[in-house]
Amino acid sequence: MVAENSKMEIFACRASRDFAEKVVSHLKDSGEDIELGKMEVTMFSDGEFQPSYSDSVRGAKVFIIQSTFPSADNLMELLLSIDAAKRASADKVIAVIPYFGWARQDRKDRPRVSIGAKLVANLLQAAGVDRVMTCDLHADQIQGFFDIPVDHVYSSKVFIPYLKDLKIPNLAIAAPDMGGAKRANTYAKALARPVIICHKSRERANVVASMTAIGDVEGKNVVIVDDMIDTAGTLCKAASLLMERGALSVRACATHAVLSGKAYDNINASPLSAVYVTDTIPLTQDPSVDKSKIKVVSMSEVFARIINKVYNYEPISSEFIY
Repeated sequence: MVAENSKMEIFACRASRDFAEKVVSHLKDSGEDIELGKMEVTMFSDGEFQPSYSDSVRGAKVFIIQSTFPSADNLMELLLSIDAAKRASADKVIAVIPYFGWARQDRKDRPRVSIGAKLVANLLQAAGVDRVMTCDLHADQIQGFFDIPVDHVYSSKVFIPYLKDLKIPNLAIAAPDMGGAKRANTYAKALARPVIICHKSRERANVVASMTAIGDVEGKNVVIVDDMIDTAGTLCKAASLLMERGALSVRACATHAVLSGKAYDNINASPLSAVYVTDTIPLTQDPSVDKSKIKVVSMSEVFARIINKVYNYEPISSEFIY
């Protein structure tokens, strides 16, 4: 039962407005009478900015949609928007973060480094957020960095049905590294297909020194599953290795299309026949970039369902199957 005088309000920061519009469209299709709320961002000449709400949010359950991919302004805009909603007497503020940035900094892997994911969790809570919704965290333990509820959605909810519909013969699922073995096993189990594990060693961040594959590759159409594609170096190296081992084709599923540096060029020059990503991060709008190998599968309907269930105090456990 919805709390008395409580209303649902959905807003989007600038980096995720397109995603938010799709979420609102799905909510309308489900019968909700809702529009995407209006926000204004005042810019100052030194680069500082100040978001504000055009309408009252007093007593409302406010959902703020924003992925925190670079630049850091995207995170700062989310924090300021949370603070503004709390100061405007919102009943609850829920941060909907399809891509949770800084998640790769989840531990001290060498001396004298920060744990960025924990810092971001602290900042969100300090801003006044009451709940966080996110998708495919780089490390599951990041949920424990928060002292508030965290709804951790998995892109397998859309990717597994998508792969089933493709009806790829002789399909095998691959993990690009040992850390992705659990994710690959989940896909393989749901699709009743074998698993291949690629083992890599790194020279430094974003640079793979060597890689080998464990499992039966020959004669298989392989789909590599991962949580993100950054420079695509690991992914392309894994694809080349699998083709050398006798794979008929190699595709990839990755939740977050970070795609920094020469990622698009790397993908286009690789043996990958297709790369499936979600819309948690928008693809580049540069018309000179070849995106023909990249297919987008939307997570907006999944987030719309969870937002609706959280608002109406309904169980959401069914959304975490897979």
